[in-house]
Amino acid sequence: MLTVSQLAKQFGISRTSILYYEREGLLLPRTRSENGYRWYGPEEINRLEKIMAYRSFGVPVAQLSNLIDRSNDACQEKILQDQFNALEWEIQQLRLQQKAILQFMEQPELVEEKVISKERWTQIMSDAGLTDEDQHNWHIHFEQTKPEGHQRFLESLNIKPAEIKSIREWSKP
Repeated sequence: MLTVSQLAKQFGISRTSILYYEREGLLLPRTRSENGYRWYGPEEINRLEKIMAYRSFGVPVAQLSNLIDRSNDACQEKILQDQFNALEWEIQQLRLQQKAILQFMEQPELVEEKVISKERWTQIMSDAGLTDEDQHNWHIHFEQTKPEGHQRFLESLNIKPAEIKSIREWSKP
């Protein structure tokens, strides 16, 4: 069993964050001692791991209970798809800003260069905690839901056409 401070230290977050999750009804202590200390057990630790994972995807706190409690698979999928779409929109906006800056700097030739490579993207995904299998499943989902977008994305990473074809083939159901 862990106290609020111990739990915060284990996850590298503030006590305030844990208390906030409690106020939002997402993370309740297993028990309270007579002196008012909150104690968290393995189930609460597991729940906080899920909270942290979804927060790392940028999912708003207000939507976390629908994901963690797994009460409705369709609702979960919609929340994650909406978050994915929001991130895609943000990426597009950032790329537009990059292009505008380069235009302002009067170096438009840099606009044509690929901003991110396959290797960099793979590293970003790994740093976010995705395993090779998770990344493979990500490609499968992308190919199933947005095949044209998947093609454009792979092209944006400056991947050779033969490799793109291979990736898209093993991404099909």
